[in-house]
Amino acid sequence: MKNLSSSEIRQMYLDFFKSKGHTIEPSASLIPVDDPSLLWINSGVATMKKYFDGSVVPDNPRLTSSQKSIRTNDIENVGKTARHHTLFEMLGNFSVGDYFKDEAITWAWELLTSEEWFGWDPEKLYMTVYPEDQDAKKAWEKVGVAPDHIIEAEDNFWDIGEGPSGPDSEIFYDRGEAFNDLAEDDPENYPGGENQRYLEVWNIVFSQFNHEPDGSYKPLPRKNIDTGMGLERVVSVFQNAKTNFETDLFMPMIEETESLSGTVKYGQDPKLDVSFKVIADHSRAITFAIGDGALPSNEGRGYIIRRLIRRAVVNGQKLGIQGPFLYKLVAVVGKVMQAYYPEVLEQSDYIAKIVKSEEDRFNETLVDGLRLLNNLIDETKQDKTYLINGEDAFKLYDTYGFPVELTKEYTEDEGIKVDEDGFKVEMEKQRDRARKARGNKKAMGLQNDLLVDVKVPSQYVGYNQLTVDDTQVKTIIVDNRLVQKTATGHAQVIFAETPFYAEMGGQVADQGNIYDLDGNLVAEVIDVQHAPNGQNLHTIDVKRPMAIDDHFKLVVDPMFHSKVEKNHSATHLLDQALRNVFGEHTQQAGSLVEPDYLRFDFTHFGQVTDEDLMKVEQIVNEQIFAELPVTTVETDPETGKKMGAIALFSEKYGKTVRVVSIGDFSIEFCGGDHVSNTSEIGLFKIKSESGIGAGTRRIEAVTSKEAFEFLNGQSDMLKTIAQDLKAPQLKDVPHKIEQLNDQVKSLQSETKSLHAKLAGQQADKIFEEIQEINGKKLIAGTVQVSGMDQLRQLADTWRQKNYSDILVLGAQVDDKANLIVAVADEVTKQGIKAGDLIKAISPKINGGGGGRPNLAQAGGKKPEGLEDAIKAASEWVSAL
Repeated sequence: MKNLSSSEIRQMYLDFFKSKGHTIEPSASLIPVDDPSLLWINSGVATMKKYFDGSVVPDNPRLTSSQKSIRTNDIENVGKTARHHTLFEMLGNFSVGDYFKDEAITWAWELLTSEEWFGWDPEKLYMTVYPEDQDAKKAWEKVGVAPDHIIEAEDNFWDIGEGPSGPDSEIFYDRGEAFNDLAEDDPENYPGGENQRYLEVWNIVFSQFNHEPDGSYKPLPRKNIDTGMGLERVVSVFQNAKTNFETDLFMPMIEETESLSGTVKYGQDPKLDVSFKVIADHSRAITFAIGDGALPSNEGRGYIIRRLIRRAVVNGQKLGIQGPFLYKLVAVVGKVMQAYYPEVLEQSDYIAKIVKSEEDRFNETLVDGLRLLNNLIDETKQDKTYLINGEDAFKLYDTYGFPVELTKEYTEDEGIKVDEDGFKVEMEKQRDRARKARGNKKAMGLQNDLLVDVKVPSQYVGYNQLTVDDTQVKTIIVDNRLVQKTATGHAQVIFAETPFYAEMGGQVADQGNIYDLDGNLVAEVIDVQHAPNGQNLHTIDVKRPMAIDDHFKLVVDPMFHSKVEKNHSATHLLDQALRNVFGEHTQQAGSLVEPDYLRFDFTHFGQVTDEDLMKVEQIVNEQIFAELPVTTVETDPETGKKMGAIALFSEKYGKTVRVVSIGDFSIEFCGGDHVSNTSEIGLFKIKSESGIGAGTRRIEAVTSKEAFEFLNGQSDMLKTIAQDLKAPQLKDVPHKIEQLNDQVKSLQSETKSLHAKLAGQQADKIFEEIQEINGKKLIAGTVQVSGMDQLRQLADTWRQKNYSDILVLGAQVDDKANLIVAVADEVTKQGIKAGDLIKAISPKINGGGGGRPNLAQAGGKKPEGLEDAIKAASEWVSAL
């Protein structure tokens, strides 16, 4: 066996398929782009959907990649098995309507067995095939696989619902008798069974059917190849590792964790080894996910990150690590993966800062979780059930990050069990909620070949001109059919030449009109999108009949286009200004460029202050007033990056890119339209800034005329305020407001003093009304106060004066009801708790509450129930 590192293995795979004419696709962001069916990119093919369903035709139908992926459907198994991971790399080769089974199988065998490449022993390789797929079986035999190394398996059919599907062939590596964990006669002891000896290393899917909406399977117009080889598994074979974790992909993190622990070593205790593995795995997933722009939160991707961090922290405590530590592994992950993912190490300081912040937050939560768990343990002992129910176990898991295993460890020492079945029910409910939240969004669209073979030349000339005086119609589509001509109504057309911009990169499509050469209006352009082969596909409202090869004049609405240009150039200025103010970690997370406004989403961990926004706005306007030239050059992506151009990580760029420079201030990859000088933008004004998700902020802004109108509106509003305040001039408004604030504070102070005086008078009266019930002295009644603060003050007075054993006061404040219960300290020692009493009476006001044994409070929405609550308090004391 060759002695290869993980980096060498990855590169060897990619080099092999490059030698077979494949284009190496860079690993895409873990955050899916325009794919609501996925929370994470979970496979190599997930980034290829647009090619397989025909919505985009790749420049080269042969593609290969090493795609970072995240799967989170069985996080609980990570660390406990040899192969489960949250983040992993999927090596893959793909054919989009090009080669099929013979080539895929021949090349797979060559890569695996040729001494030039992997050089594995052919005798150690086994293949499974779908029983009805005899073509695949014959192809394996043809390359030299012995018949007894080919196994037919009914489940070798790849199908995820509507869309491409087909049989597949899995490849297994025999790790030898030393890895055999089953008896010789065990029915699972074969390649493809549930065992440790035969390791699945590659799956080749032959996509040859469309799974139709009616459940039928129809042959695909273009057959595809989709393969997946888990890098971690292949590395474990090359490095003869017992599991994926004893490889160079994970051991550096495990060794660093050993160092942080100080005393515990990997390999000493199987139970503690699980913790090492969890930390190593989760540190990779967390680092990559945050590096790609996801941040910890309570929902979606952010919830997954938070859950992984908390699980790792809990396992760190099992190893004796106290305080934040996970953030120290970020740079280790970056160094391990630097060869193929240099950006991770470059961002390591930023990622580590976020991880440490989340660790600090969880360490505080952990204390609250342990407090709840101890209370639950006490309650189960008191009621003698000795069982933590499933709902409570799930709350510990979902709210406080306690894995059910951790809850079991704590409770077992107390002789208490956990309702694991109930916990699983709650987990399934959560999964159902997640599935419903995703809805019925398709995982992969049905293959549509209508425009795949339409390769008529079509040139976009809108960068330099907004009118084309004479061009031909090359393609007409009506009702999803190619036609030779169209009457009035809606249609889609491709022209030989067009000035209309197709929507892309956040910039909306151009609008305008189509005329015949005599100047008569023929159609209105409603929308423009890219066809699969890149042409600008115009959606039009036809007024006069059109036919293939007819000649027309195309005119873009110049005002609409000009306003879009201004806003697009402003987004570039805004992007760089945000980096200047918040740091280089800030990345564009989306944009929309309309004629009337612009919207810009960006990643930022933390709040954005008004002062920050003023700085950003000032920087952008300074560049506008500086009259910077806006220039564009076309080059290749590598040259563009060397020029310093910013590239969106979520975008894939072709062989030629446009680099847009705004003076020396901004340089970005961009295919959109721009002004020729920043002075044309006129003015930039931010209208709003808000958070739209974990670590993602949104700015909405206007430029030019719209900015002037917005500021004019603000000025008119200020004038109206000045009139209402009777301020002689606008500059006097702040002073007038300050005067009003002083008056308000003075009135509030007087009101508070009057309320306190009134409350004191009521207290003198109510504290005299002592009831003797069941041997206890009770004071209970309603009072008029301004809020819960004054109720607490009355309770403090009651306690200082020692008026009775128990106090119950109620008050209506506006349309709400407030209750407070106080119990003398000596009485609480007898088992009488304020919290128990408040829980008994708060339903009368449609509320709930709690507190300490000697003081509890509640709020409710039913003030008319206060008298009933006071009465219920007397009954509760009577029942003691």
